[in-house]
Amino acid sequence: MKLLLLNGHGINMHVDGAKLHIKDGRFSTTEEPQEYVFSPKRIDIDGIIIYGKSGNLTLEAIRWLIKHNVQVSILDWNGKLLTTMLPPESTNLRTKFAQYHAFEDKEARLEIAKKFIEAKFYKSKAVLDFLSQRYPEINFDILDGLTKLKDVKSTREILGVEGTLAGKYWIEFSKAVPKEYDFCNRIDQFRRAMGSGDMINTMLNYGYSLLEAECLKAINSVGLDTHVGFLHEMAPSKNSLAYDLQEPFRFIVDLAVISLIESGAMESKDFIRTENYNLRLKPTGARKIVNEFSNTLNKKVSYQGKESTWSYVIFLKVRELAHYLTSKKEKLDFTKPEYEIERIDSYDIRQKILSISYVDWKKLGFSKGTLHYMKQNAKSDKPFTLNAHVLERVNKWEALVSSQR
Repeated sequence: MKLLLLNGHGINMHVDGAKLHIKDGRFSTTEEPQEYVFSPKRIDIDGIIIYGKSGNLTLEAIRWLIKHNVQVSILDWNGKLLTTMLPPESTNLRTKFAQYHAFEDKEARLEIAKKFIEAKFYKSKAVLDFLSQRYPEINFDILDGLTKLKDVKSTREILGVEGTLAGKYWIEFSKAVPKEYDFCNRIDQFRRAMGSGDMINTMLNYGYSLLEAECLKAINSVGLDTHVGFLHEMAPSKNSLAYDLQEPFRFIVDLAVISLIESGAMESKDFIRTENYNLRLKPTGARKIVNEFSNTLNKKVSYQGKESTWSYVIFLKVRELAHYLTSKKEKLDFTKPEYEIERIDSYDIRQKILSISYVDWKKLGFSKGTLHYMKQNAKSDKPFTLNAHVLERVNKWEALVSSQR
């Protein structure tokens, strides 16, 4: 999955000699905007994100992009998805009819809606389990939420259970966010999403719009109707099924935002405060989020005996939904694949490093300088990595100490 972000004034896309020419926008007359040229059948871009002020997209360029299955998504100044131009959709009408029948069947609709939120609970726990390896004060349990979810009788009740657990999730999530980000929660006392008043919510809003575009692409490719969801109600200009599908995959955005926070990549100059006191992303900040979101989507996970990217998993899950609706698949499960990863910079590993003596480290064949550098990293708030052989020695030291007790 590779995304290209275009922003600023004077964005231009046209075709010349069968090649697609793209010129990025700019914000001053002294800037030299980046230019790209793609030959037919040789474009390595899966999607184009336009977060720009002005520009031109010719009809021939639209035709070229459609023929090459490149999605074009336009975001407004708030980071909200305005529209997306999708590759040709599947013409399997049987799939849509099956979707409509399931929507009209109250019992079937309820069971499908539960599956989205059940998966969201498990993925939320996976995010916080990952964070708790570095921030041991984080504590999150989904058992009560899963128990209540089983007994709900309407989508309204599902949203009530989800809202309660989401409030707890964001409280725990905030423990991994430095105070200077001024983040306390994602939802207010009325269980509504907060506006973009702080950097974290601004980044999350933007990231969720990117995820919505990714979900729309997957839904379109299998021939489902994006306006007919099972959890979220239908409304004019609302992509209800895309909102449903976002729920099990919001963790991708949450992890991308955490990665940017922990690495210190985001700066105050990446944001701008409006006259209404909302916070908006400048082009530099938008580019960082697009890149990190793309990187997270491209991470590999084992599923159905193969290594797939999370981007492809989203497609597979939408296809499984289509197969379930048309009775080609007996069960529906959005919880698999699970997100599991051990942190190299976990709290336990930091404590191990700080406990190693220079004498013991030298016995393991390493220099004092290496251990000194590691101890500095272990004391800091920044994430860090260790080479596999170094991590092996750290664990070997722990085993050696344990045997001597």
